[in-house]
Amino acid sequence: MKYFFLFLFTLNLFSSTLHLATSANPSRLNPILATDSSSGEITGFIFNGLVKYDKDSSTIISDLADKFYFKDNVTLIFELKKNVKWHDGEIFSAKDVVFTYKTLISPKIASPYSAAFRFVKSVKALDDYKIEVVYVKPYFKALETWMMGILPEHLLRDEDNLMSSKFNTNPIGTGPYRLYQLEHSKNIILTAFDDYFLGRPKIDRISFHVIADPMTRFLMLKSSALDIGSVEPMDYERQLNKMFFDKFNIYEEISHSYTYLGLNLRLDKFKNPNVRKALSLAIDRQEIVDILFFKHAKVCTGPFLPGTKAFNINVKAPTLNLEKAKELLKEAGYTKENPFTFEIVTSNSSSIRPYAAEILQHQLKKAGVVVTLRVMEWQAFLNMVVFPHKFDAVLLGWGLSSTPDPYMFWHTDNDKKGGFNLVGYNNPKMDKMIEESQTIIDRTKLSKIWQEMFQIITDDNPYLFLYIPNSITAVNKNIKNVSPSLSGIWHNYIEWEKNEIE
Repeated sequence: MKYFFLFLFTLNLFSSTLHLATSANPSRLNPILATDSSSGEITGFIFNGLVKYDKDSSTIISDLADKFYFKDNVTLIFELKKNVKWHDGEIFSAKDVVFTYKTLISPKIASPYSAAFRFVKSVKALDDYKIEVVYVKPYFKALETWMMGILPEHLLRDEDNLMSSKFNTNPIGTGPYRLYQLEHSKNIILTAFDDYFLGRPKIDRISFHVIADPMTRFLMLKSSALDIGSVEPMDYERQLNKMFFDKFNIYEEISHSYTYLGLNLRLDKFKNPNVRKALSLAIDRQEIVDILFFKHAKVCTGPFLPGTKAFNINVKAPTLNLEKAKELLKEAGYTKENPFTFEIVTSNSSSIRPYAAEILQHQLKKAGVVVTLRVMEWQAFLNMVVFPHKFDAVLLGWGLSSTPDPYMFWHTDNDKKGGFNLVGYNNPKMDKMIEESQTIIDRTKLSKIWQEMFQIITDDNPYLFLYIPNSITAVNKNIKNVSPSLSGIWHNYIEWEKNEIE
């Protein structure tokens, strides 16, 4: 046994490890099936797409592709890098790209990401390192589609059922890190890939500690057991001292995400638009922000990212109006003797959302609405509540892109198993607008349409949009070469170095 501990000591002495935390076990470490945040975060280190955003998320640049260009307005050509290896040493080639596309559109899998490929007419390998993608018509997100992680054809071509494949817990990618160890509810360890095509990462290992409890994650960060971690505003204002700031750099920016209360529109109780409006008018969003975030968040007014061309600056958050809320509920048949009642379900993976749910419960009570609460473990929440649509209302969040795809979240096509239209939103006018917008390349025209969608969605109240938190990230000062940008800190992580012993 003593030799085992000596081995571990030697390993730690001569290698660098980046210690991170994830709130839940990843469901599937497969880029086309990763729908939860933990899976998505970890697969990002293991797989590459053909293209990616630059550090400011403003320009699309090469990843596995060496070059890319449009031959005409429906034909996209990718010339692939020739020095790329899979983690098992096999050579990456065009056949992997074709295989990934065919897998994504196969009826054997349920992936919300398949929707992004709905306008693809064909994907053909012109040779081992050249791909031709033909679209049925011009598509405004033709390039972004190919940020999807590519799968290894040589390992999966004979797989009968990818949904339950061992590959999902033992992935092989082309990324800078490869999976070394997967211990559910304990540790997930990635090791640097020596043959990564952009050069071996300078940090040898990444260790994800699976910690469901937010307070435990925070205490581990304070004790330097974690190198990087998110800090909640309340903790930032009240729990951190000079000793912490001596050890950590703080990076704060508005997050590319929002939190919302999603109402299950499949249920009769939420089908009346005046009921949804009443609930919205009974919520004091600014109070939620003030109580939970101090100065580190803003009220969310709608579904698209502030500062982008899709954001509608003219749409304001509803103003608290309890009298109007009560009036609308009374018109819908709800009284003190027969109150409107529903349940809010959320997850304990966030330390903020359970408190937000309690504030919502308290605020809605003032309008005569009876709210019950249920807080669940993240994976159980997703698998038993969110994706089977077994809820009254969910308190959840979405990450936001600078180029939104309303089809995935707001079109009735995606009110299905595996789809991201979680609340069953069904608006024929919105469906038509989304379908017409898909072929518009002119970003000025798209901007006007997106902003109109923004208005329609907020008026319909399928979600009650709540807040956009700031992202507060603490990074141990032992981590060198961190370069913050508009997209955050992670864009150059393969260049990071860590001083293990000072």
